[in-house]
Amino acid sequence: MGDCCDGPGYQTVFSDRFAKRVARMYRKRGLDPTQTHMVSFLTEHGIRDASVLEIGGGVGEIQIELLSHGARKATNLEISRSYEAEAAVLLADSGMIDRVKRRIVDIATSPDEVEEADVVVLHRVVCCYADYRRLLSAAASHATRLLVFSYPPRNLFSRMIISCENLLQRLRGNDFRSFVHSPAAMIKAAEAQGVFVSYRHRGLSWCIVGFERLAPAI
Repeated sequence: MGDCCDGPGYQTVFSDRFAKRVARMYRKRGLDPTQTHMVSFLTEHGIRDASVLEIGGGVGEIQIELLSHGARKATNLEISRSYEAEAAVLLADSGMIDRVKRRIVDIATSPDEVEEADVVVLHRVVCCYADYRRLLSAAASHATRLLVFSYPPRNLFSRMIISCENLLQRLRGNDFRSFVHSPAAMIKAAEAQGVFVSYRHRGLSWCIVGFERLAPAI
């Protein structure tokens, strides 16, 4: 997605091998703690019969969990086809293959090609996107009820880790880069689309912020 994510570097990092590892971990252990917090935020606000849009959803484990908790349908947006084979197997195993639409599209650059949804999810996505304002603006504008995203904490340690990872990618000749964006700036970009913060969780590796959209006055 975006400048750092539409080249061969992204495809190399998020490869078939990576997808298989993610799917294997989900089968073995279920959602990771960050994903569990995100799903809990959404289910506690009611998702029965809701439509879900996940941006950069990978093999789709969050979508499967939300559908099992009452969501009606889900759409997954990706720019790498490496996830498709593993995602298809997971959906078939869960019996939800007819309830999920998987698309290869970048919502930040082609927002008009994507339908709105009750719930919009971005897990470990904004850290892979240079133009986070454009991404979160598009994501928030497509959320009719709820929006939730995760991001790495912005501190000296995380900046050092990301800098080392980016240096390693550069030495390998890979154009993929990661980012530690300002949390306040990311929240501001989402809030500009009419949503407000109603949930925060701070973890050691990943933080979460959840938003709601005010219902129109009757």
